[in-house]
Amino acid sequence: MKMTATGLALCVALAACGDGVPFNGPTDGDTGGGTDDGGDTGANISRDGLPAGTASPTPNNDIRRSETPDDDGNGTASNFQYNAENDTFTIDGIAFDGNNVYTRGAQVSSLGPFAVYDAPAVTLDSQSGEPVNQLFHRAIYGVSDSGNTEFAVVRTGQYVGYGFGGFIYKRTGGVTLETTEGAQGTYTGKTAGIRDFEGRGGMQYSTGDIRVDVDFGDFNGDSASVGDGVKGRVFNRRIFDINGNDVTNSVVDNINAQNTASIAGLPEVQFKIGPGALDANGEILGTLDSSFVNDEGATVAYESGNYYAIMSGERGQEIVGIMVMETGAEEEGVTARDTSGFIVYRGPAPAAP
Repeated sequence: MKMTATGLALCVALAACGDGVPFNGPTDGDTGGGTDDGGDTGANISRDGLPAGTASPTPNNDIRRSETPDDDGNGTASNFQYNAENDTFTIDGIAFDGNNVYTRGAQVSSLGPFAVYDAPAVTLDSQSGEPVNQLFHRAIYGVSDSGNTEFAVVRTGQYVGYGFGGFIYKRTGGVTLETTEGAQGTYTGKTAGIRDFEGRGGMQYSTGDIRVDVDFGDFNGDSASVGDGVKGRVFNRRIFDINGNDVTNSVVDNINAQNTASIAGLPEVQFKIGPGALDANGEILGTLDSSFVNDEGATVAYESGNYYAIMSGERGQEIVGIMVMETGAEEEGVTARDTSGFIVYRGPAPAAP
């Protein structure tokens, strides 16, 4: 276990008013209590690689997925709940994050269309009233324009290893996939994420633009797997420190110094294309990576990881997802992990003449 706390400074955040949709719709495995604990354990999911969650998904019902727990602290977060009345976010399962209530961020309140929440810096001993310093936790919450899809990510920057956290993404309602012969769809939107580190403490935020394209006709599959191909790219990427300062150029400078390179910006992320990405339930699963060319003309692998997503609505009008990718190409002995959520939309049909 890699759970040695670092001595990072802590910040106190004050709430700001906002609105949103809670993770409280009943799904397969729910108790109906108005919170979200990731649903089922995922033990009965037939498709390899899906995160824990709804064990018997269908195209017609809600689907919910959360980071699968492991011995390294991933997936420990549970009971995600947005509280619209006071614009707070409640997350259970993580030690030293106050009373589990995260308030709207003071230094960074939003990343594009997505909201940022801070755990308390200090709480009081319930007997003596003495202050108890808390560990540094941040959460990002996103909900689509329709309210039918949403995601949340929570991570901490105060462990030498990645520490404890998790993510969740969800569809409310079903999906009707495109069946027109030769049909393809393109989706655009934004990403927002948290970068944490293995080998040192610290935390950063990330943002980007994302485009996802779906070929609803190929690759060929069967009635269960569909087999449809998916490609995507994340570009115009930026990185910010915990106070909201743009540190992209510093990160790029580190990449260049570590790899004898002269790149001008963060590498573009590409979804790997292959059969079976989209299934009949509207769930999407695949891998992604990024790379750049150094000064010697060699291609250098920068990031690699996985993406997980769910399509929603009539003819699949929107997609919500999570990307998790790692790189060791920035600092000697340090691995950076980016956990980003995204929501993308398909453009409307042209108006009739």
